Amino acid sequence: MTTDTLKNISKSPVTGKEYEIPSSPDDKKGIDAFMALHPGKKVVVVQGLGFVGSVMGLVVANALTEEYAVIGIDLPTPQSYWKIRSINEGIFPVIASDPKIDEYYQNALQKRNYYATFDSHAYSKADVVVVDINLDVKKQSSEKNDLEGYSVDLTPFKKAIEAIGNNCKEDVLVLVETTVPPGTSQKIVRPILEECLSKRGLPTDKLKVGHSYERVMPGPKYIDSIQNFYRVFAGTDDKSTAAVEKFLRTVIRTDEYPLTRLGNTNATEMAKVLENSFRAMNIAFMVEWSRFAEEAGVDIYEVVNAIRMRPTHKNIMLPGLGVGGYCLTKDPLLASWARMNLFGSEEKLHQSEKGVHINDKMPLYAFEYLQSQHKGSLEGKKVLLLGVSYLNDVGDTRYTPVEGFYDQLEIEGCEITLHDPHVKYWEEKDLWPNHQLSEVLGQPYDIIVITTGHKDYRNNTAMIEKIKQLPACWVYDTIGVFSNDEIKSLSEKHTVKVIGRGDL
Repeated sequence: MTTDTLKNISKSPVTGKEYEIPSSPDDKKGIDAFMALHPGKKVVVVQGLGFVGSVMGLVVANALTEEYAVIGIDLPTPQSYWKIRSINEGIFPVIASDPKIDEYYQNALQKRNYYATFDSHAYSKADVVVVDINLDVKKQSSEKNDLEGYSVDLTPFKKAIEAIGNNCKEDVLVLVETTVPPGTSQKIVRPILEECLSKRGLPTDKLKVGHSYERVMPGPKYIDSIQNFYRVFAGTDDKSTAAVEKFLRTVIRTDEYPLTRLGNTNATEMAKVLENSFRAMNIAFMVEWSRFAEEAGVDIYEVVNAIRMRPTHKNIMLPGLGVGGYCLTKDPLLASWARMNLFGSEEKLHQSEKGVHINDKMPLYAFEYLQSQHKGSLEGKKVLLLGVSYLNDVGDTRYTPVEGFYDQLEIEGCEITLHDPHVKYWEEKDLWPNHQLSEVLGQPYDIIVITTGHKDYRNNTAMIEKIKQLPACWVYDTIGVFSNDEIKSLSEKHTVKVIGRGDL
């Protein structure tokens, strides 16, 4: 298959099925046929079919007090087109441990009220557009993985908003859920939409723009993190704020989880990046303490658990391989960028940027510790990595810290085997991890590394026994999965090391 052919093919990591990408972005017949099934219903278009957008579409299709017709839209690219086809063919594009995902999807299939497309014609049907697209930060790093700088390119985001403005109704509600630099809804989204409407000869006074960030937590409570969780919201004006609140009350159980209205969209946008920056800095704070514990012969896990007995300190973090996912790896940088570029400050958010810098280096630190424990070269060593996703019990590999650790092993010439119960296809590395734990533990290794804290690896007596039966090797727990008894049992045969434990 040639490179040019590959550009026109989108392959599903869920099923392995390949789809030829259409040469023309025309799906008007499909959209109109879908609309004919739902006369009189309000239409919600969800822009972006990733980990947030695709599931947000499910929640809206299963709204609490309104029967919506939902259209999900994404780009016809190799990375995205398969999601469109998959949704329409009866296979949801996100693998998750939450049983509500399948329940809600089957409901939507029965009601036939969730359609996916790549055609911007969909925006012309929308009463509400929910924006759930990526807004990435590009980092520039040195050879030592030091953060030297970063850039925020809003061009793709602006084009996505323009696509809405070039097609939407004059009285549409555009609800931004994407994590954006503070100031984006007022200073970028609304002006773009108003300009597009004006060019089309339409009035702008009926336009409604709001922001309400999601707190999606992929895993066993995926749906609940959207529908049964607290929301912060605001609009760019009073009319917009009222429209956002009215819409959210139809999809979120606000009787149990009341909405929090803030003064303006700058505030809601700041709230999102601030709460994620706090968590990122909390993690970064623990990095130096875990190293100190190792040097002092202290078990940092028992120290932290003792501190957590104090109610005011329950959220102190534990050590780990590193920070991953779409939010904590970039949100502090979005905030700092906004301060300088949208509000004219000459000061960065120095501590927040430093927190990102520290977290980015965590996989390198974990590897260097591994390297320091092995005299000579790691070349040819057989290494098993247990877990490739960035978070326990989810199948999300976006910005996973395992990637940096994997890359270092690859540079050293190691033979790497991957296992993850939730990841069928590791898109960023073009690799297919093994799903069978007993199978991967049926062969010998020089090094076994716990790289993600999946429940499959916790309190798993069968796994411990399998490892004990292997020839002597080096077992490295970067997450703190093993209990004291498991460490003691494994140490009878193997060398066991845990990040943040200096007493082994």
